[in-house]
Amino acid sequence: MSEQVQGVVVSHGDLAAGLVGAVADITGNNAALRAISNKECSATTLQQRIAEAVGSRPSVIFVDLPHGSCLQAAALQMRKLPNISVVSGVNLAMLVDFVYHSEATPREAAARAVEKGLSSVQPLNP
Repeated sequence: MSEQVQGVVVSHGDLAAGLVGAVADITGNNAALRAISNKECSATTLQQRIAEAVGSRPSVIFVDLPHGSCLQAAALQMRKLPNISVVSGVNLAMLVDFVYHSEATPREAAARAVEKGLSSVQPLNP
């Protein structure tokens, strides 16, 4: 059996830690996701934090915004390391689903995360 895909959530401020904590509360799984903040760090330091979190494991890196420092640092790591996919626009629904489907490849897990994340965003207008 191949190694399970891990998730690394990268965000501005404390958002990643909040999302990872909420997923752990909901799923009971404290090991599937790691939180990284860009708080008070340079671009180089953020890249190092991501590289350390990913290590050599197959990973999906979830970032908060489709542009900016978190995405740029994640994209650089994706180019350097094999078996990494990046998803921008992270939300709680996609992370919960990801935890239950970590047997996929990073590319498959990223595609599923996007699908689940998009489908969870709905207007509640009558």
